[in-house]
Amino acid sequence: MAATGEVLTTQEYISHHLHHLQVGSGFWTVNIDSMIFSVALGVLFIWLFRRVAVKATSGVPGKLQCFVEMLVEFVNGSVKDIFHGRNPVIAPLALTVFVWIFLMNFMDLIPVDFIPHAAVMMGVPYLRVVPSADVNITMSMALGVFFLILYYSIKVKGVGGFVKELTMQPFNHPAFIPVNFILETVTLISKPVSLGLRLFGNMYAGELIFILIAGLLPWWSQWILSVPWAIFHILIITLQAFIFMVLTIVYLSMAQQDH
Repeated sequence: MAATGEVLTTQEYISHHLHHLQVGSGFWTVNIDSMIFSVALGVLFIWLFRRVAVKATSGVPGKLQCFVEMLVEFVNGSVKDIFHGRNPVIAPLALTVFVWIFLMNFMDLIPVDFIPHAAVMMGVPYLRVVPSADVNITMSMALGVFFLILYYSIKVKGVGGFVKELTMQPFNHPAFIPVNFILETVTLISKPVSLGLRLFGNMYAGELIFILIAGLLPWWSQWILSVPWAIFHILIITLQAFIFMVLTIVYLSMAQQDH
């Protein structure tokens, strides 16, 4: 149902749910809903983990502390297995990436009309609640990882070593410098592109399936398809957060390898 109260057709219903709450126009368009939910979930992550850290006990831990400790140990173990080097930033970064993306993905499990309908009743015409289904959010996170790759590549290898890496491999001969530069540049740029688009594509597809189920079936029969898909989708949202975290660690490990 739209803000004015009229009944929408199936096509209008799907289009309405795929429209962002935006300000600006053209290149300077900002998806306000994605910004609000991503920042709010980031604050939730920081508040929750800080609360657990402040109230942590050396005795028998509570359920929340136990869960957080298991999660931290899992991420720390993944970093030790993948990252071959010493860098105090990698483990906190991996934990932040995994939990933040998981929380953004988890918003996809909230019923399609629950939050958007409440927003319509308050006069907000459009609202999408899954930040990771917005390519701007996923690509901005991927670009953040990309800048870290460039930073550590130059820090560890120096400007000369970084340029040499782009121009003298895979073919270690001056005659192949142009070919090497093209190949290595494409490889370098493909990292953030694949990182961001993979997460966006999977989450956008999952969100679209929930919208299609809600738009094509009567409300009393939606659970027949939405519940099984939600159960399966729990695996997808966790796997996508894990893949993003692992690739972040792998790319940063490669950036710190000095040939």
